[in-house]
Amino acid sequence: MSDNKDAVYDAKTLGYPKMFVLGLQHMFAMFGATVLVPTITGLSVSTTLLFAGLGTLLFHFLTKMKVPAFLGSSFAFLGGYAAIAPMLGENGDIPNKAMLPYACLGVAAAGCLYLVLAALIKAFGQKRVMRFFPPIVTGPIIIAIGLTLSATAINSCEANWIVALVAILVVIVCNILGKGMIKIVPIFLGVIASYLVALAMGLVDFTAVKEAAWVGLPITWDETVFSIFKNPDTSTIVTSIITIMPIALATMVEHIGDISAISSTTNRNFIEEPGLHRTLIGDGLATILASLFGAPANTTYGENTGVLSLTKVYDPKVIRIAAVCAMVVSFSPKFAALIASMPTATIGGVSLVLYGMISAVGVRNVVENQVDFSHSRNIIIAALILGLSIGISYSASGAIAFSIGSVDISLSGLAVGALVGIILNAILPMKEADYKGASKDFTTVEEDEEKEAEEKKAAKEG
Repeated sequence: MSDNKDAVYDAKTLGYPKMFVLGLQHMFAMFGATVLVPTITGLSVSTTLLFAGLGTLLFHFLTKMKVPAFLGSSFAFLGGYAAIAPMLGENGDIPNKAMLPYACLGVAAAGCLYLVLAALIKAFGQKRVMRFFPPIVTGPIIIAIGLTLSATAINSCEANWIVALVAILVVIVCNILGKGMIKIVPIFLGVIASYLVALAMGLVDFTAVKEAAWVGLPITWDETVFSIFKNPDTSTIVTSIITIMPIALATMVEHIGDISAISSTTNRNFIEEPGLHRTLIGDGLATILASLFGAPANTTYGENTGVLSLTKVYDPKVIRIAAVCAMVVSFSPKFAALIASMPTATIGGVSLVLYGMISAVGVRNVVENQVDFSHSRNIIIAALILGLSIGISYSASGAIAFSIGSVDISLSGLAVGALVGIILNAILPMKEADYKGASKDFTTVEEDEEKEAEEKKAAKEG
């Protein structure tokens, strides 16, 4: 992919004060979903924010500071947490402190699979892997990512549609009609405007803010994985690892889809450079680190990809500023409570725009790569990816569950759709006329090897 000529904004052209505001915008974009995972599982919000920031910085370091991705809490492992450490109490609102460290150990083991796949890609070459992910596969997957997330945005908007519409309208007006800085911080302005309207309507509860301390440590040792080794339950450890580790098979496919989405948004091929193996290592190590210290698994965040698409500011420094801000907030329970008091409808309104932007990026991915839907092969692959991803996600169970021996496995709609699309692309016959329809850059492994051999021969002769 060539550099995107529209991406004219970076640290040099904007200056660091404006970059800081953009970083805050990315933090607001990820905050709602990131703190929702610990709220559901009983993990610490402060610890989650700390390791979302640390994980993002680690990811950037391992990807040569090139990929503008933010790593936040992964929803894919919620089933694993529920199986090992279900919430207690009549209303299911009391964290299972005794079992959460065991669940986190299982998630850390799942993160190790990212490193295994990264090693395989490094050993055999990413072209051998990425030939299974042409635009006819990645495009519909990206579309499905946005569409499946949209349900959570609508549910949040339903808390108060007036507040949600204020956020949506401000984002639209600022992005379309705004000039200068206003045009590139529409999310930040939408959050503030919607927050103020909710405050005027008496919808914001500051009780938790008043009760929270100004400063506090974000890590509690007894809630980390290390605490279980004082008196370990071997059976529970094995059960946790066997139960949760297979989930990584689905999240790794989603990771490839997310990196493809970021690449399409910025028009830079991050799968090629710095390389898919590096992004997998970054995601995997960030998940391992977070889990060991009692935070949820990390994953590249679609909300922040939506912000990239909306603002056209692709400088990774903005994401790193957001990461540092999240880490600072993690040491202030009061400020974290203030952000957490943000109305649900505000988060919903902003998220609705961002999730829609992700799907739009998927559409662009298909169009720009000239996927030819006059061929039945391509129609079938796209239809099943979209149908399975969205249909299963919105079904009563929300997942496909099955057992292998004593191990229960649950695959999200997106994971099923992606896996089916990858398999169909690999096995369905492709005629010469279909090559362009699959990818404008499609080449076989044999062709790549021949080209590399010719280049080496030419270099040697030269």
